[in-house]
Amino acid sequence: MLKVYVSLHTCAFIDAVLGRSFVFVSIRIFHFRPFSSSSCQTISLLLLVSFSSSSLMAHSGIHKDRGELRIHESLDELRTDLADYIAELSEASVKERGFFAIALSGGSLISLMGKLCEAPYIKTVDWAKWYIFWADERVVAKSHADSNYKLTKDALLSKVPIVSSHVHSINDSISAEEAAREYEFVVRQLVKTRTISVSEINDCPKFDLILLGMGPDGHIASLFPNHSVLNEKDEWVTFVTNSPKPPPERITFTLPVINSASNVAIVVTGESKAEAVHMAMDDVGPECSKLPARMVQPTKGKVVWFLDKQAAAKLDSPQFAV
Repeated sequence: MLKVYVSLHTCAFIDAVLGRSFVFVSIRIFHFRPFSSSSCQTISLLLLVSFSSSSLMAHSGIHKDRGELRIHESLDELRTDLADYIAELSEASVKERGFFAIALSGGSLISLMGKLCEAPYIKTVDWAKWYIFWADERVVAKSHADSNYKLTKDALLSKVPIVSSHVHSINDSISAEEAAREYEFVVRQLVKTRTISVSEINDCPKFDLILLGMGPDGHIASLFPNHSVLNEKDEWVTFVTNSPKPPPERITFTLPVINSASNVAIVVTGESKAEAVHMAMDDVGPECSKLPARMVQPTKGKVVWFLDKQAAAKLDSPQFAV
């Protein structure tokens, strides 16, 4: 009887001069014939496979101060990478804790999560273990076009097998102040049951993942530049009644909660946000320290920025370590 075993090894590198990426593939094939005088023979093959750099992620590296950056050539590439990232964190959290507590924002972020509604994620993600929250929400009716809940329901929740009781939206029939207080109470109850972990450093909830977008002014969640809520240290959820961007009434996680998360992802696309990305990442003067996005610095967690080429266009490349 002939038995065949295959051993495969790969090694990748990028040639910056040629602008191409290469993968060495080493294949060893073992022919094994029991009781034969030449019982084992091997054949070794060495292949060199070349890819245009445009077919791979444009740039991935660690910023010297701001965490991991993943810069993509196309939105489709970004969507796939983001779906992989979320699915991997979900799997790890469910394996470790039995739950995956994720907080979302609104805007274009939700459409960029669309790959999760497709194969293979629709089948491989353990949706029944997801607990969904919002890092910020507009205080409008759930059926209103400005509602982050409605946006998420239409684009994601209605297309995946989420347990409805695991979706925690705000009470849209009360004031912003009351909605913030009630939402914090819900989060506190789930921290008590350890559905949401608790920070080892403070008593803040430790979400498995908080997903954020960023505005052209550098705001994240509903934390806007120079707004008083940036200084909130005691509350987990606070409220805004004078948002510089309509609608004016909102609730939002505070910075201590965001910075207590195990993982924070900030997803930014488009040239209109390139200057804000530059301000959030690079040392360009004292004004940059006032940007809410720059204040996202998880205490013991990790932050990953997902950018397209347009949003990353003004970054200072020497800040990276690949």
